Amino acid sequence: MDPVIIVGAGPVGLALALALARHQVPSVVLDDGAGVSPEGARSTVLRADTTEFLTRLGYGRIAADGRALNSWRTLRRSRELLHLPLPEEELLHLAQHRLQRGLRDAVSAAPLVQLVHDSVVVEVEQDADGVSVHTAKTWWRGSHLVGCDGPKSVVRKQLQLRFPGRAAADHYTVATVRADLPFPGEARLHRDAPRLLHAGGSREVTARPLPDGVWRFDWRLPVGRPALTPDALVEQLRATLAGWHEGEVPPYELITSADYVVQQRLATRFQVGRVFLAGDAAHLLGSLGMQNLDEGLRDADNLAWKLALVWHNCATERLLTSYQQERRSAVIARLRAVDQAMPLLQPSTPLLEARRSVLSGSLRRNATLLSDGTLGRGRLGAAPAYPGHPAQARPSLSPGLSPTSPGVLVPDVPVVTTDGTPDRLRARLGRGFLVVLVAPGTTVWAVEHWLGAGLMPQLTEATRALPLPAELLVTEAYPSAVPHTVLLIRPDGHLVAAVQGCRPDDLWTLADRARGGSAELPTPRGGRDTVPGERVPADRARA
Repeated sequence: MDPVIIVGAGPVGLALALALARHQVPSVVLDDGAGVSPEGARSTVLRADTTEFLTRLGYGRIAADGRALNSWRTLRRSRELLHLPLPEEELLHLAQHRLQRGLRDAVSAAPLVQLVHDSVVVEVEQDADGVSVHTAKTWWRGSHLVGCDGPKSVVRKQLQLRFPGRAAADHYTVATVRADLPFPGEARLHRDAPRLLHAGGSREVTARPLPDGVWRFDWRLPVGRPALTPDALVEQLRATLAGWHEGEVPPYELITSADYVVQQRLATRFQVGRVFLAGDAAHLLGSLGMQNLDEGLRDADNLAWKLALVWHNCATERLLTSYQQERRSAVIARLRAVDQAMPLLQPSTPLLEARRSVLSGSLRRNATLLSDGTLGRGRLGAAPAYPGHPAQARPSLSPGLSPTSPGVLVPDVPVVTTDGTPDRLRARLGRGFLVVLVAPGTTVWAVEHWLGAGLMPQLTEATRALPLPAELLVTEAYPSAVPHTVLLIRPDGHLVAAVQGCRPDDLWTLADRARGGSAELPTPRGGRDTVPGERVPADRARA
């Protein structure tokens, strides 16, 4: 079968290619640039699950490239509204150019990924057997195509899909600054700081640490106001630093700055036949601290395993319809949550400004909500759940779900493989489904003792008989699960079901539903050799 074609070599496109390679699916990544990742002001805050996702894809130095946040603080004037200590490695702040370089290095070491630079897509065609892509230089043939080519996506335009939304939901001036601040490792949002108000440009600033003594500052500006001039930016920076240093401006180095307007947009569809959209090509969201890249990486993780099952003939094309159902619905719920929270947290009209005393009370009551998007919590930031049949169920953003609720992202717990190797649950994701038995006392005994005891023999055979790739693991304990619970987990870490005991027919049925409900057991395509990026003549591609 032909490789999967990915248009766009940003973080989402590269992550998708690496995720497909982990599933033994070849891909061609068409990059319209020269493969250079210049240093800039853009950065992202990654949650623990997305950091782990990128680590298992081969970006091994990600922790060293970023800075773990140790706490979050929200202030208004001189009053603290919220202080949250953060567990180690829960949140990682990373410059986007470092992320891009790390993923490119991982791709260069992945034999199943072919990265092609200076390849501007001109035309996309699809038929019943695959997709043909015409660049300025040649034609490429693939089994499927994924557009990860950003807000101005050529793929989306080729599909004639609309991209409606708000062209200016928020406005920021950002800068990266090297300075010695009195709260190392802490991220903070400060609203109505007296010196900041006196500077006259912005009423709100967010500071997040990066490695090597560098910080990213985001000053929120009124929507529609022109960008800060260089002199006004320096005034804002000096006022911000003085406000955190008892009136004194410490030594600093302004490294880079940028002005950007946050858009809120959503493509009308994420799939048309064999062509898909992911990342910024599919959605834009970033108000109230939400991380659009985080959502783009969830797109990649969700789509990769589904494409892999279809590519290996372990599922039908019907499974791929669940990508749009799950991911687009999750983004819609996220955007709806922003629309509900914005009036409480971001007053923008003269009438609301005149009622600041009321809004100050609202801000105190909603200080946690103001931080949820950045911290990856609640309706603005927590991972969605995908309950039930993948082609029918709507995602949930409820933070109160149990770890054994169908569709939730599973917590990371210690596990043991059937050869006795200790590991972490999330480190085993991304190759196939996981069957996990909760069996207290497992680590006390050698593997040869418990492998043939209790449920293990029956569960071993049931796992081998599943209609898709699967691995059997054992864990001492899992939150909310009693002993002898069996968990079936998707390759992207979302729980299919938690059942008591092992009934092979029930486990098979659950796995079959998770792959889209195929009526028959397909024969895996298996060993056919496929050359990533095979070129085809134009006349054959058009046929």
